[in-house]
Amino acid sequence: MAENVQVEAARIPDRDRLLQELRDAGLDARPVDEVSIEVPCGDAEQAADKLLALAEDAIMSIGAPFVPIKHEGVIYIRPPLS
Repeated sequence: MAENVQVEAARIPDRDRLLQELRDAGLDARPVDEVSIEVPCGDAEQAADKLLALAEDAIMSIGAPFVPIKHEGVIYIRPPLS
């Protein structure tokens, strides 16, 4: 049974850019609601680690002031806390 990893962005443009980056990396990422992305995978924990690394790379290439945080199987893309 396939599982999904959920990614939560802070804003719609951030979600759209990350969605494109994930698709360009060959993942079957799809938008959910306004700021979420869902990525089907076999092993959610292993996939979450890969998605976290891809999100970090995308944020660095965009130059956005955001930090990806993995918490309970969900990756949140948020501004730094301080």
